[in-house]
Amino acid sequence: MLFTLGKHVPPTLQLGGWYKFDHSRWIDQGRSFPSQGSLSALWNKNIDKRAQIAAASLHGSVDSSAEDTDLYEVLEVGRGASKSEIKKAYHKAALSSHPDKVAESERASAEIKFKSVSKAYEILYDDDKRHLYDTHGMSAFDSAHGNGMGAGPDLEEMLSQMFGMGGGMPPGFSGPGPRKSRKGDDEEHPYQVTLEDLYKGKTTKFASTKNVICNHCKGSGGKEKAKAKQCASCQGKGSKQGLRSIGPGLVTQETVVCASCKGKGSVYAQKDKCKKCKGERVTEARKVLEIYIPRGSKEGDKITLEGEADQVPDQEPGDIIFGLVQTEHETFKRAGADLLAEIEITLVESLCGFSRVIVKHLDGRGLHIQHSQPNARVLEPGQVIKVVGEGMPHKKSELKGDLYLVVKVKFPEHGWLEDKQVLAKLKELLPTPETPIQADVVDDVAYDETANLNEFGASAEGDEGWVDDEDEEEGEAQCAQQ
Repeated sequence: MLFTLGKHVPPTLQLGGWYKFDHSRWIDQGRSFPSQGSLSALWNKNIDKRAQIAAASLHGSVDSSAEDTDLYEVLEVGRGASKSEIKKAYHKAALSSHPDKVAESERASAEIKFKSVSKAYEILYDDDKRHLYDTHGMSAFDSAHGNGMGAGPDLEEMLSQMFGMGGGMPPGFSGPGPRKSRKGDDEEHPYQVTLEDLYKGKTTKFASTKNVICNHCKGSGGKEKAKAKQCASCQGKGSKQGLRSIGPGLVTQETVVCASCKGKGSVYAQKDKCKKCKGERVTEARKVLEIYIPRGSKEGDKITLEGEADQVPDQEPGDIIFGLVQTEHETFKRAGADLLAEIEITLVESLCGFSRVIVKHLDGRGLHIQHSQPNARVLEPGQVIKVVGEGMPHKKSELKGDLYLVVKVKFPEHGWLEDKQVLAKLKELLPTPETPIQADVVDDVAYDETANLNEFGASAEGDEGWVDDEDEEEGEAQCAQQ
């Protein structure tokens, strides 16, 4: 007998064709599918399961008020709990709610609770995600923003499992899914930060003006019940072919949005335009935006505010993307997670040691170093010492890089010691001079103690400054003949 998929099967699964029916299964080109009764039952069962999993993965609960679930309450910790307390609470909650640790009758609810506990731990243990949750709640993790959280099982994957096939849906099946609208252009801006901002992290707010869909005409651009006419400029296409210069004497053809209808393909007469937006379909609005820069960020990192760009009718708004640009620091230089700075010590400190704050760090702390003689070595100009764990913090970690300090020794000013007895005593204390260099001929030479190394190489080479007597005589003879 012949059978067509009818009202008992969900419309999204209708094949729209005829299949041979053998009382229990449909047959098509050697491939068999579940019978109508088993398919309907399996569909209904998977719809319930799909709804439970989607709700649980997004908010940790299938309850309609799941969006208001407090993740801190899920783990039974306070809002000021440390990471170690959160981790300890998670282990305790996960152990008690693990599906393998409960009776069969309680396994379904245990799975939901276990997913809720895992999701709470995933967000609260991560510093960046925790900050987003504390600031915006679970709306910051809405699957509509494309962050991967809360997305339920894929329809095609579910159908594949239902039909017992290795992948894909049977011929004629097509999962309609939600219609995805186009996304508007992203806006990229440089954002200057100091090295202190990157070391400590920073949250800043500022007012922004952007285009939003006109709430009076709902983005149509016209008055209620007014009818738009086809745009004469683009013949209703919403776009036109234009020319763009790509170099001297070179142009390329490209499709551009019609300027007359703003891409809609239709326009309103002047009398029919919306009074609020004047037919533009959008109006200006001010909004306070917040940028969160995680500690340990670096120049070039991107901070994305999803959906905060200008709104355009019939499109999802694009993102505002801030690229971090670090200003030069007067003390520190950065390379990866390491920091480099120069410290200045006196000659006495170089020889005899010191115990003092040697540098002020990016968070305002003074770093104290004790370098005592006779055990410590003499610090020479240009020598490098390393302070472990005092570099830049790693993102999403408690670890830090190292701080490298280049030693600069400040010598006494000219004429600092005039007492000959003290000078003689100093000579006795300091190491003796090196063994004199032996030479057959010794000349006493004068020297300039204010010389500048930048002048090195400025002296004339070879005979550049020499004038030959014969050349000079020839020049005089030529002058006489003239």
